[in-house]
Amino acid sequence: MLTAGPGWPWVFHVNVPIGVVIAVVLAVLLPARTPASAGRPRLDVLGAVLVTAAGASLIYGLTAAGERGRLSPLTGWLAAAAAVGYTLFVVWQRRARSPLMDVRLLARRPVAVGAFLILMATALMIAVFFLGTFYFQQALGYGALRAGLLFLPVALATMLGANLTGRLLGRWGGRALAVAGLTVAAAGMAVPAVSTNVVSVVAGVAVAAAGTGALFVVASATALGQVAPHEAGIASGIVSTFHEFGASVGAAVMSSVAAASLAGTTLSGFTSGFVVAAVASAAGAVAAALVTPGRRRTA
Repeated sequence: MLTAGPGWPWVFHVNVPIGVVIAVVLAVLLPARTPASAGRPRLDVLGAVLVTAAGASLIYGLTAAGERGRLSPLTGWLAAAAAVGYTLFVVWQRRARSPLMDVRLLARRPVAVGAFLILMATALMIAVFFLGTFYFQQALGYGALRAGLLFLPVALATMLGANLTGRLLGRWGGRALAVAGLTVAAAGMAVPAVSTNVVSVVAGVAVAAAGTGALFVVASATALGQVAPHEAGIASGIVSTFHEFGASVGAAVMSSVAAASLAGTTLSGFTSGFVVAAVASAAGAVAAALVTPGRRRTA
C-alpha cells in the first residue's frame, strides 16, 4: 500500500516513528544498570571489518557468478578473498581479548545446526519473495498493491507453520520438525517449478512458507535451548548473523539463477530458480535428518 500510494521510499520512512516509540518504551521499561567499567569489553573493530569484508566478497562473488559466469576470474578471486577473510576472522577471534564472536560456540552441534537451519529458512524465504515479486510485477505486469495482496497467503502460512511448530516442538523434537519443514518447503517450491502460473505460484510459495515458518522456530529453539545463560547473548547473535547472511545468499543465488528472467527475456529463469530452491530444500531435509539433535528425554 505504501509503494502503490505515497511511493516506495515510505517503506523506510514509516519505521522512524515506530523506532521512536519503541525507544521510549524500552527506556521506561528496561531496568537501569551500570556495568563495572573494569569488566566492560571493548568493541572488536578488526573482527567486524574482517567478517564484513569476507561476507561482502562471498555475496558479490555469488552475484558475479550469474553475471560473468561461475568460472570467471572475478568470481574465483572473490571466492578466494572470502575464504581468506573468514580464515583470518576465525584466527583473530581466538586471539582477541574481547572477540566479536565466540567461535567455539559454532563447534557445538546445537548452535551449529541452529545456524544452518536459520540460514536455510531465510534463504528460502527470500527466494520466495524475490522470485515471486519479479514474476508478478515484471512478467505479468501487476502493480505493487496487487502483488502484495497475492503474498498475503505466504504471510499467513508462515505464521501458521511457526505456531504449529511451537506447539509440537516439545513432543516431536527438533529433528522431526526440521525435516518436516524442509520437506514441506521442497514440495511447495516444486509446484511453481512444474507449472508457472498465478495460481500455482501463489499456492506453491504459500506451502513452502509454512515449511520455512517451522524452520525459524526449530532453528531458534535448537541453537538457544542448550546454552548457558551467560552464553545466550552470543548464541542469539550467531543466529541473527546467519539469518541476515541467509537473506543475502538467497537473493544472490536467485539473482544468478534467474538472471535471464530478471532481464525480461524469458520465463525459464523463474522455473530454474524454483527448481534450485526445491532441490536445496530437499538436500537440507536430508542434512537436517543427519545432524539435528532429537527430542531430549528426561528421566
